[in-house]
Amino acid sequence: MNRLLSSFAFALTLATAAGCMAETADDADDAIATTEEALTTTSPERALASKLGLKSRFSIGLGNDSNGNDPNQASAYTLGPKLDIHYMYLSGLPGEGGWTDWNSPSGQYVTMHVNAAKAKGVVPMFTLYQAAARGDGNVAAFDNTDFMTKYWRGVRVMFTRLGEAGVPAIAHIEPDLWGYLQQKGDNPASVPMKVGALVPECSGLPSNAGGFGRCILRLGRALAPKTAIGFSSSSFGAYTNGVSDPTRIAKYLDTVSGGGSDFVVVETLDRDAGCFEAATDPNCKRSGSFYWTDADFAKHLAWAKTIRTVTGKPLLWWQLPLGVASTTKGGSSARYRDNRVQYLFSHGWQFAQAGGIGAVFGTGAVNQTTVKTDGGQFKNALTKYLASGGSGLN
Repeated sequence: MNRLLSSFAFALTLATAAGCMAETADDADDAIATTEEALTTTSPERALASKLGLKSRFSIGLGNDSNGNDPNQASAYTLGPKLDIHYMYLSGLPGEGGWTDWNSPSGQYVTMHVNAAKAKGVVPMFTLYQAAARGDGNVAAFDNTDFMTKYWRGVRVMFTRLGEAGVPAIAHIEPDLWGYLQQKGDNPASVPMKVGALVPECSGLPSNAGGFGRCILRLGRALAPKTAIGFSSSSFGAYTNGVSDPTRIAKYLDTVSGGGSDFVVVETLDRDAGCFEAATDPNCKRSGSFYWTDADFAKHLAWAKTIRTVTGKPLLWWQLPLGVASTTKGGSSARYRDNRVQYLFSHGWQFAQAGGIGAVFGTGAVNQTTVKTDGGQFKNALTKYLASGGSGLN
């Protein structure tokens, strides 16, 4: 039964029983209060969807899909069926050719993409990816005044632009960074960072990874109150007995955010499985098993559900690859095989039950399958999903 209808029926039962047994006015008032509480209780997933103006079903998005300089020509908007979320990267630092410098005035890139999303009735999402400007995993840079002065300027510009837009939006803060930080130890205080000395609003926060996370949230709440803010759960952040430990990872995220984030980002794989199988592309040289079985998906969903349970935050799957399922390993540039589109659209309810509010697809490297090269797979799956009404949220 639909969770809302179930709550409503339960509330009516409580109200009827209370009304029959009430012998005083106080009893009747208590019954009414109980009914109102039952009707207004909602899950974190549904609460976040409501804040963003999304439907109470598992949302689908697409991103990193520019076609030239016009945001309105992104593949998400020319695909056909309407998506729920559209994401773009904000990479590099101000003054170094980073995202704030891509258009004039500074930060106009965000405004342009927000306006395009607004015109299409889509929620804009931005993945802030400034941390790698001094090298991927170089956490020492976060204690450097020059780097952090530029870093915080970028954060401020992003939230200022989102606040000026005045529409619900999503800010995804630094994929991978939290995993690299946790590798230095489960205590965020062990990693020094420039915080309050460079950000007046955060002068009372500690100069370490914990203060850094909370400062980002503080700026976001002040400058862009309609923006939902989330950090990434990196599976490589913590291992126990050689296995990725979602409980430790979730507790770390809870600590660096002070429990104040709106959601947690989860990943499966950021490029097509077949690209790794072919092993001819320099961006796909890792070893492992990338084309998942049903058992692999079940294991991943159990991992993700633990993240949801420990943090208490809804999940958003990000940058799922777009490859087409095939029994033949590998593939070729822009046409590698993968089965995540196929699995998610046929098992969306599993992702919703794990605590998800949605999933956004996109390419994490060049030469990957896109909605232009997948033979219509994503478009057709999305059309069918929308026609079915989608998977309801917890």
